[in-house]
Formats: sequence, structure tokens, C-alpha cells
Amino acid sequence: MQMKIVVIGANAAGAKAASKAKRVNADVDVMLIDRGSFISYGACGIPYYVSDTVTDIRELMSTPVGVIRDANFFKKVKGVTVRPQTEVIRIDRHAKLLYLRDSLTEEQATVAYDRLVLATGSSPVVPAIDNVSLPNIVTVKSIEDAHLLKQAAITGFNACIIGGGLIGLEMAEALRQRGMKVTIIEMQEQLLPGVLDREMAFLVEKQLRVQGVTVMTGCRVTGFSGKAIVEKVHIGEHEFPANLVILATGVTPAVELARVAGITLGTTGAIAVDERLRTSDPSIFACGDCCETTHLITGRQVHIPLGSTANKQGRVAGINVAGGDASFCGVIGTSILRVFSLNAGKTGLTETEARANGFDVETVLSPAHDKAHFFPGAKPIVIKLVAERMTGRVLGVQAVGEGVVDKRLDAAAVAITFHATVDQLSQIDFAYAPPYSAAMDNLIVAADIMKNKRDGQGRGISPEEVKRKLDANEEIILLDVRSPGEHLEAGIEGATLIPLGMLRERFNELPRDKEIIAFCKVSLRGYEAQKMLDGAGFTNTKYLDGGLLAWPYGLRAAYTI
Repeated sequence: MQMKIVVIGANAAGAKAASKAKRVNADVDVMLIDRGSFISYGACGIPYYVSDTVTDIRELMSTPVGVIRDANFFKKVKGVTVRPQTEVIRIDRHAKLLYLRDSLTEEQATVAYDRLVLATGSSPVVPAIDNVSLPNIVTVKSIEDAHLLKQAAITGFNACIIGGGLIGLEMAEALRQRGMKVTIIEMQEQLLPGVLDREMAFLVEKQLRVQGVTVMTGCRVTGFSGKAIVEKVHIGEHEFPANLVILATGVTPAVELARVAGITLGTTGAIAVDERLRTSDPSIFACGDCCETTHLITGRQVHIPLGSTANKQGRVAGINVAGGDASFCGVIGTSILRVFSLNAGKTGLTETEARANGFDVETVLSPAHDKAHFFPGAKPIVIKLVAERMTGRVLGVQAVGEGVVDKRLDAAAVAITFHATVDQLSQIDFAYAPPYSAAMDNLIVAADIMKNKRDGQGRGISPEEVKRKLDANEEIILLDVRSPGEHLEAGIEGATLIPLGMLRERFNELPRDKEIIAFCKVSLRGYEAQKMLDGAGFTNTKYLDGGLLAWPYGLRAAYTI
């Protein structure tokens, strides 16, 4: 008898699982069920449709050659039967029956299965805030959301984005490109929590402000008000105008169907699966945003919903449900986004995450151009490297800048996955030519700085720690070792200028009983200054990690002469 495979959920994970199952075993009968009108679309592309970067919504629902991925496509090309606008209301695991309801006619039916794949995805978090159901308060999840957002993105109007995560920042760019006035409200003290550490997130925040976006961190929305549509956002006693509100407060795994059926949920609240993506029921698999997975660094279960993970898991689930043998070992949380002219992302653990998971870590900031500095188009990026202090194992890399960061993150992701140390990272044979990188790639430089730091040769201090010292009025000497011309352009208020080439002959101008922190644009000269001071007998010297390129706070304005 022909084996019947049913997949619930027809987007990234589900569509991939159904298609792969049929390719693995042409004899199986595969059915794909989804409660939506549109299937197999790229929700990650919605901000770019809203901004008009992608002008035709059908591009988000088509193959690379322009064929729409609809029910007819899946039937004729993939050999998969699709039932859109059909909701699965109950799973009877003992009888292996699905109870269905047609979204248009309300008619009910049953479908039998031999094996089942749950790819029910995730649902946007809608916070319990007064009047959150007012029109023009929108999530960013579906094709219907995309149409509504496009219509509501009116030049000159006010948009408020609740949540400063990946989707919130992508939507901020999209709406600014449409000419809207944009405010981001994030209840945590920084943007991109869980993606970037504070000092790296501040670099992104600076870019948003430059582009005219109002950023409010450490604020909690308490309500909305309006008549026909939303008109104001309330934060305590304060209110702000808003003709459009985007809820970008995260997602939660859509597991109610699984929970009612008695399928085990994991510690994250998502469906628990093994490496083969099998659930607690041997006949049922799960993939995508609805299930949890293992973090390859911490070994803990995590729920990190990303389209890339969903597609990889869909492939594995499709192979296994059709009788093959594949495994999905886990993730390290790699993510990336563009914020206007800035690129930002991370792989592995941030410093905050690493410490929270019990790691004793060392960190460095390393700014440099993404290609040879003399090559036209070279642009700066800042890398933050997080490593385990004792072993030197690379735990995480963050990168922010106008230059190319994705290839650094991808290379770091490989290194982290295979447990590389900073010593090994510094020796990797990366491709080099001036149009692509400096002779010493950014990652290699970051690894070498970390090696120096672990060997006690370099004593970098983070911008955040320097700012804390300044705010506390500690008696420190900020030593600017740039040229007089650079010093005139901009700098840190209160810094003492002694150009590096003159430092040896001016040692006597510096107090030996105070902490001296040297800096330049990228702190290469700052590090040289620290070593020179050490050699002259100064005992409390450091350099500013990352230099002025990594300094996320305000700078003194240029002097006028």
C-alpha cells in the first residue's frame, strides 16, 4: 500500500519537506496543507517589498526563474498535492487522522496519514496592550501584512515600530525609504538584543539616527489610541503620533496543535525533536520555526527562528519522513541584516550570551577596511571577537560596518562550528587580492589581537568601560596619538594629544601614577603607544579597543582655528 505523508504548513520548512520527501521516494503520496491563501513565499522579503526594492509581490512567491510556487506548481512539478485555505483543527495520533476545516466553506473533513510533518511555523507576538487591535497596527508575517504595510506607508506620515530586533530595523529602513517619519521603541536598553553586544548595537543606533530615525530604548509601550485607525502611541504619560504601528516584538512557536495532540514540547516551548527531527511520536516529525534545536556551543536547546534554518530542517525532515536517513545537528545563531548603508550581524555567542552560559571570556574589537585600504570602494567594518579565555576557542564574532561583513561572519561560522581556536583562526589561508581584502584579513587581525591580549602583550579596554570611567570622573589620561590634523577633526573630549612619533621625547609630560589609555583611529597606533609606554616604565597603560572607529558615543566636534 502506498505510504501517505502529510505536511502541515506550506512555507519554508513545510514546502521543502514535502518536495524533498517526494524526490527521495517517488512512490509516496505527499499532501501539503496550509490554512493560508498563499504558500511557499519569502516572508523575509516583505520589508524590501514595502520599500519598493522589490516592486512585484509575486517575486516573493516565485522560483528564481519566475514561476509562481502555487498549488498547481507543486502538483505538476513536485508531484505534491496542496490544500490551501484549509486548517487542521485536530490530530488524532492513535487513529492517524487529521480533522480539517475549509476556511472558505467551513466544511469539515478528515485525512489519514502514515507519517506526518509539523511545519506550523511561528506566530507574531501581539502584546496585551490597550487598543492593540486598532486598524493600522500590523505585524510583519504574511502576504496580507505586506499589502497592508505597502498601502499604509505614506510619505510624511508617522510610523512607530515596537521592537528593535532584526525585522524592526529592516522595517525602519523600508519606511524611511518611503518617506515616513519613523520611531523605534525598544523596551531593552539597546537595539538588537541577542544579536549584538551593547557597544556594537550603539554603532547601529548611530546609523539609524543619522538616517532620521528616532530611537527610544529602555521604554515600554503602555497603550494605543485613535478613532478610525491608530493615531497615538502611549508610553506612560507621554504620547507620540503614529499613523502606522508595526509590532516587531518577536515570534512564538505555533505549537497548539501539537500540544493538544500530546506531542512533547521542549524547554523553550517549541516542539522537542531529536537529530532526525522526529518528535515524541515516532510517526510525526517537526521542522522550522515550530521546533527547537540544539545550540552547538552551549549544548542547550534553543528556539532561533530563521528562514535558513527552516529550509535546512525541511530538507532533513523530508528525507527522514520518506524513509531516508539524515540528521540536523543544530545551530550557532548566525544572523545578519542591512540597516541603510550599514551591515551588521553575528555568529556564535555574543559576550553577553557567553557569560550568561558560564564561559570565562576575553574579547577584542578590531576595526579595519574590508579590502585593501588603498583600493577604491574600501569601507570600514568593526569586528568583535569573543573567545574562551583559557583555551582560546572562538565562541562568537560580531561585525558592523559599511563594508563587507557577511563573508567574515560566514568564515567565522565555519571556524566556530569546528571548534577552532584563535591561534587556528589566525592561520587560515583566506583568499587575498586588494579588491577583496587586506593582506591580513579582518578576521586574522582580530585573532592576532586576541592572541596578543591572551599573551599579556596587549591590554585593550572596551569603549563601554572607558565611557564608564569618564562618567564616574575617574582620573584617567586619554592619550590621543594621532596627528595634529586628525586631532583637530574630531576626538574624545578631554583627550591629551601627543602624536605617536613624538611620544618617546615627551614621556615626561605624562604622569606615572595614573591610568593612561592610548587611542587612534583604529588603535593600531594606540597599541604601539601602550608598548612604548610599557618599555619606558609606565605601569598602568592600556589602549582603547577598536579606536575611534569602534567608539559608539559622541565625539568632540572639530576645532575651528
